[in-house]
Amino acid sequence: MKNIKKQKYKHGIFSYYENDKYIGKSLSEYGEWSEAEVNLIKQNQLLGSWVSLLLKKNIKHHIFLFTILPFFFSCSNHTQQKNDDKLSWTKNAVMYEVNIRQFTPEGTFNAFSKHLPRIKELGVDIIWFMPIHEIGQVNRKGSLGSYYSIKDYKSINPEFGTLEDFNQLVKKIHELEMKVIIDWVANHTSFDNIWIQEGNLDWYNLDSLGKLQPPNGTDWWDVADLNYESREMQNEMVNAMKFWLTESDIDGFRCDVADWVPVSFWDSCRIELDKVKDVFMLAEAENPELHNNAFDMTYAWEAHFIMNEIANGTKSAKDLIENINKNKNRFPNDAFRLHFTSNHDENSWKGYAEERLGPALKTMNALVSVIEGMPLIYGGQESNLQKRLRFFEKDTIDWNNYELSQHYQALFDLKEKNKALWNGNYGGEPIFISQESEDALVILREKDNHKVILVFNLSQESLSVNLKDVPFNEPFYSLFSDQNEPQKIPEQLQLKAWEYHIYSNVK
Repeated sequence: MKNIKKQKYKHGIFSYYENDKYIGKSLSEYGEWSEAEVNLIKQNQLLGSWVSLLLKKNIKHHIFLFTILPFFFSCSNHTQQKNDDKLSWTKNAVMYEVNIRQFTPEGTFNAFSKHLPRIKELGVDIIWFMPIHEIGQVNRKGSLGSYYSIKDYKSINPEFGTLEDFNQLVKKIHELEMKVIIDWVANHTSFDNIWIQEGNLDWYNLDSLGKLQPPNGTDWWDVADLNYESREMQNEMVNAMKFWLTESDIDGFRCDVADWVPVSFWDSCRIELDKVKDVFMLAEAENPELHNNAFDMTYAWEAHFIMNEIANGTKSAKDLIENINKNKNRFPNDAFRLHFTSNHDENSWKGYAEERLGPALKTMNALVSVIEGMPLIYGGQESNLQKRLRFFEKDTIDWNNYELSQHYQALFDLKEKNKALWNGNYGGEPIFISQESEDALVILREKDNHKVILVFNLSQESLSVNLKDVPFNEPFYSLFSDQNEPQKIPEQLQLKAWEYHIYSNVK
């Protein structure tokens, strides 16, 4: 009888046969399981089960049998929690991005707070603040610097006010039954960050001369690249994130360039954050692996770029359909995807929404509100923001008359009421009805007998749409229509350039 050996490793306690030439050799020779192996276990196995696992540790492929000990049960808790109702407030949520510096002439938390009732009325559920921390002075870009050059993770940018001001703002947002997430920059800091001042240079990736350097391949010369081989730095990063959960009672984080930071860090970070409160995590990345344990939502970057290309005539609805269908197989069923026509990066560096989308603007705004994900508004879009906001200087938003507010409000009101439009697997999976024209987009979504029919002409030419194959027979309400009573869906529609119809069996 082979002796069973127990040994503690980074990922927990492993039980295996001492003289097994495969698993014993793997653990003694290589010391650890890979992240992929551990994630496989955490996602698919239960306490006490036996597993077959294919290892690829620079040796021939072999099958190993071992027992899953309680460690793995505890580590898998988050994967299970993502499927329960702890974050049910996100199920039909709309997100709103706030650039405090540019939002008001004052550029402060207190001045922004006056807009909260209007934003609530718009149909917003989650407010995302761009970085609120003190900005570094060394190598600063422009006179005010980049929000993403963090001098102290536990500080408040004095431009915006005080910590007390921010805490009061969060309290007001919560009183209006909205949630708050803040931007988190985990990949780099300013060159005069407090960690550097304290002498922790081993927390950074240094060049051949032992000097601080920006992230490789970027022109971000105002920020220093962090070293995730440093466990001490990782611990301090998590502690800084916890600070905002306990001090300000925020509800989560939008994590900048999240796929430039090791997935293993995010996985362990999420476990620690959830010990404080159940957080919502958004990754600025399009990496399915980030959903395994750490993140609830990722950017739908590729879909966004396709929509821009559709607007300028270089791609069609067919390309968008292919993208959505591809991601059905790439991303978990409970993964939320963030859809948008603008954000701070796109506005400042690529152009404001109408500059990129032209006459397709309202069409694309509607589309990102009804396809399979959470819609985002960048502050100012409800007034059809007509300029690229300067990134390193003061450049106040022109609010004008909020000309698109009613447009957004109608879309978000329907999203709240019709379960078919809810986020992730809370909503209905998009089903596409094929059309002769590659520019025509017809989508059916259904959930708990809530149904929508989404009909879009994604081109600057008129076209005909065939709805004979739509399997829904009951009358539908038409959003943005003057008709107050539901109507039978026509079998054929003639659509003008960029025309769209949104039909719902729920008013």
